[in-house]
Amino acid sequence: MLRGGVCLLDEGNRMNEKSWASLAPLFDQRRYVESIVAGITLSAHPDFRAAVTMNQDESTYEVPDYILSRLQPTLQLGFPGKQDEMAILQYHLPFAEPQMLAMTVEFLQQSHQLKLDFSPRDGINLLRYAMKRLAQDPTHPVAKDAVWREALEKCLGDDALDIEAAAQRRARTLGGDSVPLGLGDFFFDPDDPLHPDREEDEEE
Repeated sequence: MLRGGVCLLDEGNRMNEKSWASLAPLFDQRRYVESIVAGITLSAHPDFRAAVTMNQDESTYEVPDYILSRLQPTLQLGFPGKQDEMAILQYHLPFAEPQMLAMTVEFLQQSHQLKLDFSPRDGINLLRYAMKRLAQDPTHPVAKDAVWREALEKCLGDDALDIEAAAQRRARTLGGDSVPLGLGDFFFDPDDPLHPDREEDEEE
């Protein structure tokens, strides 16, 4: 900030509003930060720039509108395509089995199409697990398929074993968005007959 560099604030929406408020003058025409406790004001260099990354999940805070208006332009980045995802996995795991790489990329691409949250990082983790397990018994006749499926379950949970069913449950529960449909969703399964928002005309 003082010398004209670029600040990358990673996962900015994990900060609370109080932290954002202290940075608000830095992101508008005032271009400074101040410490009331220390009694000082620090002005930003004319060449100073800042970029903020944000993820969308349940563990993040909502960024105040007065901050969002200062963070322009906004670029939406989705998941990588098949070739890019393969390149990412090969870069991090150059010794991974080609068959397991292909299975992992195919799984990730399907999960992206179904709007599930499995990421390339998840793919790296499950491949690492599978490679370690495969090294224990490389002669097993179905080792690769069995070990990859075990890695899928152990690293990503039961939902990863049937991503189409997981996507359907997510759509019913969240209405396709990241916000629950109502208070009942916090306390009842979507198929529970006691759910207050359950459709009465559904076929039993």
